[in-house]
Amino acid sequence: MLQILEQTEGNLIATRATGNLTEADYDKLLPRLKNIVEKYQKIRWYFEMEGFEGWKPKAFWKDLKFDIHHANDFEKVAMVGDKKWEEWMTDLMKPFTSAEVKYFATTKKIEAVKWINS
Repeated sequence: MLQILEQTEGNLIATRATGNLTEADYDKLLPRLKNIVEKYQKIRWYFEMEGFEGWKPKAFWKDLKFDIHHANDFEKVAMVGDKKWEEWMTDLMKPFTSAEVKYFATTKKIEAVKWINS
């Protein structure tokens, strides 16, 4: 499940992912991301993972298609989690985007928020 957090404002989208992300999550998310690109040209994304298990296949495909098409539309991505694979996933993203991408441990949420807003 993907929850849009109240910190979402301007070109910042703040989300919390739990469990598995589904196609329905992306059906709600992608129009918001496209709107940010249209209005602000660049997206700053705070992506918090709490009990995150990954993506359902159709959701992964929608995410991948959007990310490939909009690879240069991201300014910053703050990934917040507590699992080693989440940190590796953050490192794997870096070559595929022009955005600054940074991983923060869950205990460093405040630093992640400050960084994404700077």
